[in-house]
Amino acid sequence: MQLSRHFAISTLAAAVIAAGYAPSVAANDGISDNEIRIGYLADMSGVYRDPIGPLGQDAIEMAIEDMGGSVHGAEVVVFSADDRNSPDVGSSVVREWIDERNVDMVTGLVASSVTLAAVGLLEDADKLGLVNGAVSSSVTNEHCSPNHIHWVYDTWAMSNGTAKAITQEGHKNWYLLSADYSFGHALEADVERVVTENGGTIVGSARHPFPNNDFSSFMLQAQASGADVIALNNAGGDTINAVQTAGEFGITQAGQILAGMVLFSTDIRSIGLENAQGLQFTKAWYYDLNDETRAWAERFRERTGSMPTMVHAGLYSSTRHYLEAIEATGTDDTQTVRQQMVDTPINDVFATGGYIREDGRMVHDMYLVEVKTPEESVDEDDLFRIVRTIPAEEAFRPLSESVCPLVNQG
Repeated sequence: MQLSRHFAISTLAAAVIAAGYAPSVAANDGISDNEIRIGYLADMSGVYRDPIGPLGQDAIEMAIEDMGGSVHGAEVVVFSADDRNSPDVGSSVVREWIDERNVDMVTGLVASSVTLAAVGLLEDADKLGLVNGAVSSSVTNEHCSPNHIHWVYDTWAMSNGTAKAITQEGHKNWYLLSADYSFGHALEADVERVVTENGGTIVGSARHPFPNNDFSSFMLQAQASGADVIALNNAGGDTINAVQTAGEFGITQAGQILAGMVLFSTDIRSIGLENAQGLQFTKAWYYDLNDETRAWAERFRERTGSMPTMVHAGLYSSTRHYLEAIEATGTDDTQTVRQQMVDTPINDVFATGGYIREDGRMVHDMYLVEVKTPEESVDEDDLFRIVRTIPAEEAFRPLSESVCPLVNQG
């Protein structure tokens, strides 16, 4: 069936333009308004547009279509909005969705500052948030709640995979360059922890504005530090600009290592294999993992013209798991659905043997990858080799270190 698309223009007034649709009139089992309403909140025009952005809605709609477009006779309706990486804009949209659109679930949730603002509103209204884009590990640590689940990755996992491997290879002196907002701060702290735990030293650090177009002064500082490794604690367009600037200054050619903490396949295409070759970083998912991921990725490319990123796969996985929980319970009641999601293992195109912990963290295998050389790559989509699989129990912060108040209740 053709899905209804509802688009919101993210202004401070959060004006929403809704495309017309015909609500289903079939009976349902405890589903309010005879519809399941999903809000997709993401950066549609800024630094996170390419790795997540508008194509994330296609991933959500693929999950809905694979469920037949409805659950227990209730049509699944999607609203979307550009949060402009602004907590004020994102909050305005989510309030409007809750108060006027009666959304059941909000997903996407990319910039950590926007996410933390949004999940507070969702908890107050007892709605569900499925966090797929935000990276800050605080989302399911000090900011955990019974109303959101963190799906794809987090700063603890990304830093643990990459920084640990590079430090253990003998590269001990690190310089940290971080985006100056909650995500960058969290990633900076996690990288520093991993480096020092593995015998390394932080020799310098700087924080850059978010977003930032000119990295010249920051890269000169990092170069002058004499650090073995320059950690890029940023993402999207900021990471691309930083890597390109490093290439212009001959930083890697002179022997310093660039460690990208959050990199997407779209970033590598923008940077190019010539400049990105040899970069090691951690990924939650890659479309060339196995036959199942390749088949799903081809479906996505046929639909969008682009191969999916790990967040696109996470959006598909989390949306489908959510809808399957509604199908199993016969209701869209938030806590009933969330408990069903927790009780059900995740075995799909994104994860095998994944599960949701009491802190809301979805735990799954992660992957340390290395960018191939231009000579090794057989086509434009052949970007990485898997260096090693990081088992789920090793990949994410152990519950014994959690400060989430949901852990060990009773």
